[in-house]
Amino acid sequence: MSDHSHEHDGHTEEHAPDSQEPDERLTDRRCPCCRVCNLNVEDETDDERLEETDAEYTARHEAEPDAEDGHAPHHDHDAHADDHDHDHGAHVDHSGHEEMFKRRFFVSFVLAIPVLAYSPMLQEWFGFTAPTFPGSVLVGPVLGTLVFLYGGIPFLRMGAAEARKREPGMMLLISLAITVAFVYSAAAVAFDIGEPFFWELVTLVVIFLLGHWIEMRSVRRASGALDELAELMPDTAERITESGDTEDVPVDELAADDLVLVRPGANVPADGIVEEGESNVNEAMITGESRPVGKEPGDEVIGGTTNGDGSLRVRVTATGDETTLSGIVRLVEEAQQSKSRTQVLADRAAGWLFYAALGVAALTAVAWTIAVGFGLPVVERVVTVLVIACPHALGLAVPLVVAINTTMAANNGMLIRDRIAMEEARNLDTIVFDKTGTLTKGEQGIVDVETTTDWDEDDVLSLMAAVESDSEHMIAEAIRDAARERELDVPDAHGFEALKGRGVRATVELEAAALPDAEASGGQDGETVYVGGPNLLRHLDVDPSDELKAFSDEAGERGQGVVYLIRDGEAIGAVALADVIREESREAIDALHAMGVEVAMLTGDSEDVARAVSEELGIDTYFAEVLPDDKDKKIIELQEQGNLVAMVGDGVNDAPALTRSDVGIAIGSGTDVAVEAADVVLVENDPRDVVKLVRLSRKSYRKMQENLVWAAGYNVFALPLAAGVLAPIGILLSPAVGAVLMSASTVIVAINAQFLKRADLSG
Repeated sequence: MSDHSHEHDGHTEEHAPDSQEPDERLTDRRCPCCRVCNLNVEDETDDERLEETDAEYTARHEAEPDAEDGHAPHHDHDAHADDHDHDHGAHVDHSGHEEMFKRRFFVSFVLAIPVLAYSPMLQEWFGFTAPTFPGSVLVGPVLGTLVFLYGGIPFLRMGAAEARKREPGMMLLISLAITVAFVYSAAAVAFDIGEPFFWELVTLVVIFLLGHWIEMRSVRRASGALDELAELMPDTAERITESGDTEDVPVDELAADDLVLVRPGANVPADGIVEEGESNVNEAMITGESRPVGKEPGDEVIGGTTNGDGSLRVRVTATGDETTLSGIVRLVEEAQQSKSRTQVLADRAAGWLFYAALGVAALTAVAWTIAVGFGLPVVERVVTVLVIACPHALGLAVPLVVAINTTMAANNGMLIRDRIAMEEARNLDTIVFDKTGTLTKGEQGIVDVETTTDWDEDDVLSLMAAVESDSEHMIAEAIRDAARERELDVPDAHGFEALKGRGVRATVELEAAALPDAEASGGQDGETVYVGGPNLLRHLDVDPSDELKAFSDEAGERGQGVVYLIRDGEAIGAVALADVIREESREAIDALHAMGVEVAMLTGDSEDVARAVSEELGIDTYFAEVLPDDKDKKIIELQEQGNLVAMVGDGVNDAPALTRSDVGIAIGSGTDVAVEAADVVLVENDPRDVVKLVRLSRKSYRKMQENLVWAAGYNVFALPLAAGVLAPIGILLSPAVGAVLMSASTVIVAINAQFLKRADLSG
């Protein structure tokens, strides 16, 4: 990973975001309308209070001893539970903002109707006369002022905050536009200097409120998947007491080593290990695995997953902030808080747009004053320019996509720890996989079986499994697994003995009808059978048949080990063993090739093993016999050739290579060190998730580009129209039309971002 990409190394899962403060920063990233201030939406009076800017936020948290690398200090689980009944981890809720804008929109809309009805200009346009009554001339000024103060106050407060903090943006432009309209209209009424502007003013405010309401709903939906993740943890659990009874307790009260009962259909209340029962558990929301996963005693379960038809007794291993679910939510939030390069560029463009809008507005005022004299047309042009230039769409173009793609990644078993690396993934041209535990299962398995003329494969495997029945060696386990997969009947055995460096032997009870020559060999009383490698052959002075010799030679060329079955002084069969290749690996590598990405493999295994695995999977380049300390050097070699390189690994010795690569990807079941060194964590041991990551990065970047092109292009065409360059041919945009266009551009960006949810990451 490049040096810039691991500024986050200091943070660990023990640095949990504060239960309140992350909302401010996440709001800033996703919700430009709330960038400077945090609305106290729970106060029914809507008395918004101004909050700190990013600079103040960073300065304050750098001063706090617990806030390393800008991360908020570890938050108190119990305090957070007060807000959520139990700790789901901090997550952003824009529903308050959404409700506030909705309420102000409807109130302002009702107040605006009489203003429009009593506007002389509209009455003239539509040929109607509103009924008059004493004071009817004040309908526009009075209700227009109420709309300005009630509906416009969120924009005025946020605009004032932007000005005070010297961070001008869209809120300041909106504030200037409605303030100019209000001041001119009030002056027109008070001093009789022209036609008041109240109907345009209330129309602007109502449209702005509607646009922000829709925007807040889009933001909430963008992060809805994260909220769903946080809500997976149940409120209560059934804890089993020492007497064997069950008691309902809040999830917050669970502790490690507690025993809980998980009934059919219930959500698992905490991470733990199954002690009793069998069931299928739905882990889709956590790992992205669509099929339920079978669980039996000894298996791990994840808090928040949904139990199937069986009952489980689970021994709790982690609760609260230490659970897998809390860690996922925390990592997703941290990823959404960080800015990508595209976001930084969009922020700069939004700042430039503010000054460009002021410049165009000033030039427009001067030009129109010279052309027609100061009056209503000049004010209309200036207000229209300020309204139409609001960098609203530009500000939302990237954050909405970020919010959506981060939660999409989490739902597909990918946790993003570094946004810049996530963005870089789209440009990857080389992906390096560690072999053991990544492309392979990291465990020995039977890959081939050879027998003599009188024996078939099942006979050999069942007899081998009998001899190895009491062995704990990984080869013995592989042989037993193969027999179990084939559902073979394994004879009883006793007198097991390990022959150091050679193999094992045992006395097997053979039935005459079960195996060839069993009766002739005295199988009814049992006989000694051996299982071992070439050293055992030499020790017993056994010369294998030509078929078995050829089988052994071919296996050796593929880097596979060979184990023989010896009975009555004769080798009657052999099996080839190798680190089992994941079926998913072939599919992943084929997909990466189709996307134009080269695949390389790192392994400490021999040249023969590396070549065999590479040929079987179609890997482009492999590095064999690589020492753990040299893995990062291979990454550097590839980078020096001009490649943008990702490293995928799961072990401690992969950490330097993960750090050195441009994008470090850790397999989720790997070590904590590997996870901490990575930019992306794959929850499942599935190489196909690497393909999903690249696809998501490419699709997300494309969506960001579409939004930015639309937002920037809109301003290029809209600003001249707002200034009135087409006035000579009779085309003029009113401030209300400008507000509609501005709001429409924002809604289009929001809707376009939502389309990312439909992306198929599987192909």
